[in-house]
Amino acid sequence: MGKTREIRIRMKAVANIRRITRTMQMIATSKFSKAQHRATATKPYTEGVFDLVTQLGATAGNVAHPLITGVAGAEKKPELILVMTSDRGLCGAYNGSVLRTAMRHIRALREQGLEIETDLIGKKGVAFFRYNDVPVSRRLTEFGDEPRYDDVVRLAEGYMERFTKGEISRVSLIYMRFISAGRQRPEALQLLPLKAPEKPAAADEETSAEGGYNVIYEFSPDPEELLNQLLPEAVKSTLFQAMNDSIVSEHIARMVAMKSATDNAAKMGKLLTRQYNRARQAQITTELTEIVTGAAALE
Repeated sequence: MGKTREIRIRMKAVANIRRITRTMQMIATSKFSKAQHRATATKPYTEGVFDLVTQLGATAGNVAHPLITGVAGAEKKPELILVMTSDRGLCGAYNGSVLRTAMRHIRALREQGLEIETDLIGKKGVAFFRYNDVPVSRRLTEFGDEPRYDDVVRLAEGYMERFTKGEISRVSLIYMRFISAGRQRPEALQLLPLKAPEKPAAADEETSAEGGYNVIYEFSPDPEELLNQLLPEAVKSTLFQAMNDSIVSEHIARMVAMKSATDNAAKMGKLLTRQYNRARQAQITTELTEIVTGAAALE
């Protein structure tokens, strides 16, 4: 009797867990749809800004701007690393993948003898960095699941100001890049300095090697003034896109993890049901045997 009672208690616990994980899966699916819409909606703008910068650099000759070339003498300054983790767990290998990528990047810098400065988004990286003896300069808690562009602009402007003053040598982002609903990849992205677009090689300035014609641009205002507007926008939009990618990737990871947990709970429930039926059948058989034995003894 005790065995069947224990199995019933386990069956009830597994059923409760399955209901919880199923609910969390549905919530993650709903949030994923919204986050995916935000991530895909901002990507054309980010790519468009970089296309403009590329065209400007390719046709205007040498590009010189503090956000591209940096500040002289800042090479020995610390590199600032912004690591994007989640506030909540139960999202599979999401945080582990991001944090391992961050540690590889940090170890590579330390081996080169460079100093680092770490900013952290999300609660899940706090204990990890404390355990690995990586001091966290700032914990950024104002973004959440739906970062506002104004907050991202303030953060990006702070980074650009420190970079142009020569206080930091580089700004890197460690985040989960959203490629598609079935593919996400942890990535270390250099935010500052921006890489100068390369001018494509051509034998002739007016005609291309394929026999077509290159477009000749007239800039108004001049390229330097355009760069002063486009490059900060490129930095802001890149940072905003990285945050949106991280959030949608987190929801995908949680959705997959909760679906796996729900399926495992269903399998365990079936297994416990079979065990309960066998235990109950054995108990009934034992009781019938005792009744028959007792009746035979009375005869």
